[in-house]
Amino acid sequence: MNYRSALPLSHVRFPRGFLAERARLVREVVIPYQWEALNDRVAGAEPSGCVHNFQVAAGEKPGKFHGLFWQDSDLAKWIEAAAYRLATHPDAALDAELDRLIATLAKAQGADGYLNTYFQLVEPQQRWANLRDCHELYVAGHLIEAGVAHFRATGKRTLLAVVGKLADLIERTFGLGPGQIPGYCGHEEVELALMKLARATGEARYARLAAYFINQRGQEPNYLAEETKRRGDPLPWHMYFDGLGTLQAARPVRELAEPVGHAVRQMYLLAAMADVALDLGDDSLRRTCRRLWDRIVQGHLYLTGGVGSEPYGEKFTEPYDLPPDRAYAETCAAIGVIFFARRMLEDELRGEYADVMERALYNNVLSGMSLDGTKFFYVNPLELIPAVAKRRYECHLVKTQRVGWFGCACCPPNVARLLASLGEYVASQRPDGLALHLYAECDLRFAVAGVGVRLAVRTDYPWTEAVALEVQPESPQEFTLHLRVPGWCRGARLAVNGAAHALAPVDGYAALRRVWRAGDRVELTLPLPVERVRADPRVATVAGCVALQRGPVVYCLEQADNGALLAALSLPRAAELTARHDPALLGGCVVIEGPGLRLPTGPALYQTTPPEPAAQSLRAIPYGLWANRGEGEMRVWIRET
Repeated sequence: MNYRSALPLSHVRFPRGFLAERARLVREVVIPYQWEALNDRVAGAEPSGCVHNFQVAAGEKPGKFHGLFWQDSDLAKWIEAAAYRLATHPDAALDAELDRLIATLAKAQGADGYLNTYFQLVEPQQRWANLRDCHELYVAGHLIEAGVAHFRATGKRTLLAVVGKLADLIERTFGLGPGQIPGYCGHEEVELALMKLARATGEARYARLAAYFINQRGQEPNYLAEETKRRGDPLPWHMYFDGLGTLQAARPVRELAEPVGHAVRQMYLLAAMADVALDLGDDSLRRTCRRLWDRIVQGHLYLTGGVGSEPYGEKFTEPYDLPPDRAYAETCAAIGVIFFARRMLEDELRGEYADVMERALYNNVLSGMSLDGTKFFYVNPLELIPAVAKRRYECHLVKTQRVGWFGCACCPPNVARLLASLGEYVASQRPDGLALHLYAECDLRFAVAGVGVRLAVRTDYPWTEAVALEVQPESPQEFTLHLRVPGWCRGARLAVNGAAHALAPVDGYAALRRVWRAGDRVELTLPLPVERVRADPRVATVAGCVALQRGPVVYCLEQADNGALLAALSLPRAAELTARHDPALLGGCVVIEGPGLRLPTGPALYQTTPPEPAAQSLRAIPYGLWANRGEGEMRVWIRET
């Protein structure tokens, strides 16, 4: 499992509801579809070559390597997602398919433990020679995560043995000892994986290796700078402005004052830092995590929970530089935000972490996958004019419609593995009981002092405000239920067995401690009014605009509902907005409707006569569900009049 306090995935069930539907879609559609894509069997999709590459490396078929040098990681993430599916819904056919695939990986692995099909098939003499660019340790990290997930789900050690040999090779190769390489990867990921491997195997040496990679990063003499000089090649285009800061390697990580560089790398690094701080008791690293969390939330986080505002290098820029049309907000980066937030919850039970985790999940992450589970976004802007995006950003993977696969397909299997493991994010086992972070219809099993407890959560959240919990301990048992009261929520109410109960949240959680008996019922009401959100004026690109939000769900205007030229629309400050559930729209969702205004076009490019706006009804849909009705404009921020 990802987190020390997470319930086993087999102990969490999603019988129905919004998140249950996303999890079902991943099990029944996304994982099989992605297996076909990874085998190059999806018509019209960019070829992957992933399975082909391993088969060639294993000597099972002739051929050449296909794809990018990090191509193996796409298959590794898919294996991880498939393993999570086995943990929650055993499937003999999928289990057997994984066994066959793992046998291929084992045959492809070198005698010394090395496993990377690009270098094995294309440049065997260049192992570990270009850590700055070539993602070897990143790929290894995803393979290790897959091995841990497979072991956790099935109890089998077949893939765990493969990735254990790989991790042991990395341990022998990297470090500050004689004959070792004092380097680290240009793309963080192996650090996260090593922490998972340490927890799965009980081998603390893997945690120490993760700490080495974190602590060595950016130290002088700077390994990546020396490597660049040694090879005599220039910095790649995406590093010209920030240099090694693009890779979070210009200075030691404890000296970072702001998030910097490639957004996915930064978030993966922070998630690993939080793991190391917790497991190794590193208070300095813990303080760094908290400082950078604060800076991200206060100056770098999109309303949708995404990060990374610059297509040029897929990276962070200056605080408050959050343009909606240029927003990169890569799906993988939002997943990284969730990884970091969930790990911060391990250290401190603070609602702000769960608030951001929820915001990123319901908005930026869900935007990354179509409702049918077969098309994906790499980039998730907050404003889109298709003709402009095609001309300006196409080379940066900003698409005007979701596509079936990418040549650089990091995001699709990342969405699959996250949504297949949702049970790890809903709740945490606490020393005194259980904490609920996300509200979704689910059935949980946990134990307190050896007494088994079943907790049934019944709700149509995020569409409705009522959350009901039924507690079923095997015998009366005293423990605490920590119920998150979201930071966006005002006027929350609580009742226990039908009687009103005082609600006094601390750090965003209300603690209910009592002797629980079978049939005890808790009712939590989280009012969901439509709210107008305004950005700090330092976010200059949306000054004078509002966005609509209802609970954790951010809304947007789409051309399908409001016509073209969404920039001409405005929302009067006094306009009354209403929320309405539409069961026939986008799988069933709540829409927001109200009166708006539309400016006329023409007659000249510029004019001095004030335009006369016309009345127009507006309809907004959840941002996470946009781009499911064909190509068209989209806009989150609306001019306020």
